[in-house]
Amino acid sequence: MKICIFEDNGFENLYPLTYLRPICGLRCGKTLIFEKITRAFPDIKISFWVRDYLIKLWRKEVSPLSVNDAEALKNDDTLFINSRWLFPANGARTNTKFSIPGNEEIGEMDGKIVYALVKKNKMAAISSGNISGSLEKLKENIPVKEVKVKLITYPWDLVNYNADAIKDDFNAVPAKIEGEFSPQASIYGEKEKVSIGKGATVFPMVVIDTTHGPVIIDEGAVIYPFTKIEGPSYIGKETQIHGAKVREGSSIGPVCRIGGEVEEVIIHGYTNKFHDGFLGHSYVGEWVNLGALTTNSDLKNDYSSISVYIKKGIMDSGQTKVGSFIGDHTKTSIGTFLNTGTVIGVMTNLVGSGGVLPKFVPSFTWYLNKKFTKGYGYKMLLKTAAVAMSRRGKELGQEELDVLNYVHEITKDKREELIARDKMG
Repeated sequence: MKICIFEDNGFENLYPLTYLRPICGLRCGKTLIFEKITRAFPDIKISFWVRDYLIKLWRKEVSPLSVNDAEALKNDDTLFINSRWLFPANGARTNTKFSIPGNEEIGEMDGKIVYALVKKNKMAAISSGNISGSLEKLKENIPVKEVKVKLITYPWDLVNYNADAIKDDFNAVPAKIEGEFSPQASIYGEKEKVSIGKGATVFPMVVIDTTHGPVIIDEGAVIYPFTKIEGPSYIGKETQIHGAKVREGSSIGPVCRIGGEVEEVIIHGYTNKFHDGFLGHSYVGEWVNLGALTTNSDLKNDYSSISVYIKKGIMDSGQTKVGSFIGDHTKTSIGTFLNTGTVIGVMTNLVGSGGVLPKFVPSFTWYLNKKFTKGYGYKMLLKTAAVAMSRRGKELGQEELDVLNYVHEITKDKREELIARDKMG
């Protein structure tokens, strides 16, 4: 038995979060989506099938696991799992469990394939160029079962599912307090709902509130005085929380610097929001820097549902609370204000203008003096990214450059359209 985690075309509705990573590389709860699957099946060989331009970068990320390797899918029964499935924890402390079917079976929800168990005698029908399409054709010969699961369709799904995902991740492994917890810090609620990893430090005058869910503080994290963390929340490895108010449903990835107030947010990792300002109901990528007092709205004054820009255009999210979705390597200036449902692309540079910014900012642009421009150009954006990464001991390698070059090209039309419009104005 083998497992292959595959992408369907749902990645387009998750832009800008999926420009530089496959869907299964997104964070929800403590873990990335694919980590939930590998945790559930520790003794089964797992491989990936992603978009062509991400192959080399993803191989670098998940080595030694195989990526887009047709040979790895031959001569064995294979369970295909959709990258968009927010896989349940199979731990003894959880109430959810997925069991591999005994016979061939396709699990489907709302017409989308969630999983498919394909016997080795049918593996020849799987096209290495289009796994999703091949599985659709196999529905003619394999029984289809309607299932009800958490399937990520839009960016706000990750935010909405995040609180429960934190609880699920907490329940999957035993809770321990292995780091340093000051006697002058306090836990309000059940102490058994706090997990503190090795090398983590919780300073005096920190309050951890578990009345609504667990709090996970990962290895090497530092929680400085006058911080309040409300569960369910997750603080990633080597992240620093500087006197912040971390509200419920927040996941902060590794090596971040967080201040001010965050509520129901996912910060992927390696991102700074050091200063005051509010961030709510949002997903922020890697290598983002949010300047002092950068603040987003996540609720309209009339409490109506919020429209969001996706690949095909503006759509009604059907949600009354939606914040911002911010692509990797983006920077904001001091005093930047973001509207409800704002979508910001990769490698943008936003300068506050005293009012709210546009609800859509295309990748690789500057927004300055209420106009879109190319700023100092693409090469300068790459140079800035390399400097930012070096400050955390990381390198902008060739694999990252190749992906950025590709994304720069596929986002060109919309960027040039808006820049040309503002030049005419």
